Amino acid sequence: MELACRICGSTRIDLALDLGLQPWCNNFLTEAQIGHEPVYPLRLVYCHDCSAAQLDYTVPKEVMFADHTYLSGMTATLSRHFQTVAHEVDETFFKSIPDKSVLDIGSNDGTQLKHFQTLNYNVLGVESSKRIAQIAVRAGVPTINRFFNDALARELGNRFHVINAAGVFFHLEELHSVTEGIRRALREDGVFVVQFLYMKSIVENLAFDQIYHEHLLYYNLQTIEKLLGRHGLGVFDAYLAPIHGGSIVAFATHTGRRQPSPRLEALHRAEQDHRSNEFATYVDFGRRIDRMRDENVAFLETAKTNGKRIFGFGAPAKGNTLLNYFGVGTQYLDVLVEKNALRRGLYSPGMHVPIVLEGELTTLPDIYYVLAWNFRNEILANNRALVERGIEFYFPVVPKER
Repeated sequence: MELACRICGSTRIDLALDLGLQPWCNNFLTEAQIGHEPVYPLRLVYCHDCSAAQLDYTVPKEVMFADHTYLSGMTATLSRHFQTVAHEVDETFFKSIPDKSVLDIGSNDGTQLKHFQTLNYNVLGVESSKRIAQIAVRAGVPTINRFFNDALARELGNRFHVINAAGVFFHLEELHSVTEGIRRALREDGVFVVQFLYMKSIVENLAFDQIYHEHLLYYNLQTIEKLLGRHGLGVFDAYLAPIHGGSIVAFATHTGRRQPSPRLEALHRAEQDHRSNEFATYVDFGRRIDRMRDENVAFLETAKTNGKRIFGFGAPAKGNTLLNYFGVGTQYLDVLVEKNALRRGLYSPGMHVPIVLEGELTTLPDIYYVLAWNFRNEILANNRALVERGIEFYFPVVPKER
């Protein structure tokens, strides 16, 4: 069957980056499951008609999202970012509006919606994981345990002042149904806030670990605008936030209702200047990743040869892309140190590194190999005493300062 672009349907698609066969990165394992996890192709392809970077293989959403273990409330940095977004949306668009409402798609544990609640919004979350939806409900955040799509939007029969999708729009197997559902559920004067990892930043930062099976699409502004435009929605403003190494916070509404902002137009010019939507840029990205792999493995090999004890810091899903592509397992890392109790006692898929909780460590390493590099500032601030004791924090990815 010929591959078709997820956004525009074109078959003019070429391979840009092959990261090999890898397990689904959020499939953290029990001891009994080690070695039995399925693997899938992890390949980034490029559409020559709409310039969209995307995966050519889809792990079913029911496998990846029905019982995942990611919690957005685990890091103060992300919560502060969500607070900033909520206040900006309210101050700019709806501060004086009575009975204002917000729908959050992929609402997780309700962290984003809690910030809207403090601003007197009527909130509703849609979250695919039953376990995490229950966490949100217990925290006082009304949440529907479903996958959002156009059918659910019809069932809701409601239109919202704000629809938010943070870190979820690149996950969507039902891409066009979800986007149509957003159009249907958004008031005529409403604002759709879409927050996504910025492919331009991923390429610049060599943050290839943000490529994994949950992320089916990798957006620049040009590509997400082409998607939204097919469903009567248009971006009118956007900015680059530092969260996750560089994410776009974009504001959209029904086509033609608002004029593009100067900062949106500046971002477009930067994409053109950096050739961010060209196939050659992605091919070069792959070459740079291979050089990065060689440098990281050489660092770890030298450290082990010198008798250093190395722990992984964090067990984020994206870290498994890096560990599996680099071939970094227990020959280098004793454990992965994690705060999320849902991952206690599990093992990383593919490389099978055991996970321990930070508060239960009985010994310390000489080096922390930081997989949760996107929270660099928070990690260094929280661990200043360890740095002063001489423990090295090695970051395989260092985002450019913005």
